[in-house]
Amino acid sequence: MEYFAVEGGWPLEGQVPVHGAKNSALPILAATLLADGESIIHNCPSLTDCAAALEILSCLGCRVRREGETVVVNTACRRGHTIPDDLMGRMRASVLFLGPLLARDGAATACWPGGCALGARPIDLHIQAFQALGAQGRSWNGQLFFHAPTGLSGCRIALPIPSVGATENAMLAACGAAGETVIRNAAREPEIVDLARFLRAMGASIRGEGSSVITVEGGRALHGCEHTVIGDRIVAATYLSAAAAAGGDVRLTGVEPEQFSTVTSLFRDAGARVDCAPGEVRIRCGGRLTASGVIRTSPYPGFPTDAQPVVMAALCRGRGTTVFVETMFENRYRHVDELRRMGADIRVQDRVAVVTGVETLHGAPVRCTDLRGGAALCVAALAAEGETR
Repeated sequence: MEYFAVEGGWPLEGQVPVHGAKNSALPILAATLLADGESIIHNCPSLTDCAAALEILSCLGCRVRREGETVVVNTACRRGHTIPDDLMGRMRASVLFLGPLLARDGAATACWPGGCALGARPIDLHIQAFQALGAQGRSWNGQLFFHAPTGLSGCRIALPIPSVGATENAMLAACGAAGETVIRNAAREPEIVDLARFLRAMGASIRGEGSSVITVEGGRALHGCEHTVIGDRIVAATYLSAAAAAGGDVRLTGVEPEQFSTVTSLFRDAGARVDCAPGEVRIRCGGRLTASGVIRTSPYPGFPTDAQPVVMAALCRGRGTTVFVETMFENRYRHVDELRRMGADIRVQDRVAVVTGVETLHGAPVRCTDLRGGAALCVAALAAEGETR
């Protein structure tokens, strides 16, 4: 597919089930390497990143099959601890396979991970966590080599920032470490909680997920299990942004609104009617939104950086001025120039974007810059007059 063609100006109506969270499914798929036997994962989204994760598992000897939104992984024939370069380079989350490989084999080899170009995304915190657990690592000719000749040992890990990926990798590696591991300043995202639930179903001893201190009692023999991935809160935020931009009446199911309450509260304050109930959220919007003051991205439970582009697109037609402060990634405004092509009034300086609402957006040829930036352009296109490609 070379382009999406979107004819804007039509209100959205209907009910949409939100698929499983990509950022939850990926570490869970990596975690299956820790178990002996078969794991059944429901609500695993059919996305390219998940397909790449399943290819990595297959290359490591696992038997993998997909049945709709359910994935079955059998690790009985698992072999090796090297991730192929082409698969490692497809996505950022490929780095999450290093922790389970170290936990099970005491070794892991891979090239540097890929992913969307959102600015500097080092994996130094992952490496420091592995080293604290007793692994030795080196980088040579673009490859990463980790090994723990005497096994991993429980330790105290203090993350300088609450990195989601580093927290997940530390949890995964700690499952194979002898003794207790305490992770301080841990990320608190719902996806971390979901991973802990999966590991606990496999027989791991974990407590404290959802708080800033997570404790893992390692060295337990883990087994396959059955698990259902949580709904994707960023996808839900995208649908809410689309409905807020285009107007209409949309109900989302399969999500927990409290996991993205910063987004629902923002749209409610901006003039949309947002009703939340267990497992669903409904948004109704009949006119232009009202500007939302200052929106500052921050780690959970703050405003999610992944929701910033789509919410910005929805507020391009808001009455007044909204200021976005992006604290997570320095290249998170790559969609701004494309929104300007559609008539948006946005000024950027460093990590601050000032959005002054305009009455009308118009269709235009635009370019997808990254995953969330591309979604933002779709949101704006739904609210624009004419066709956007």
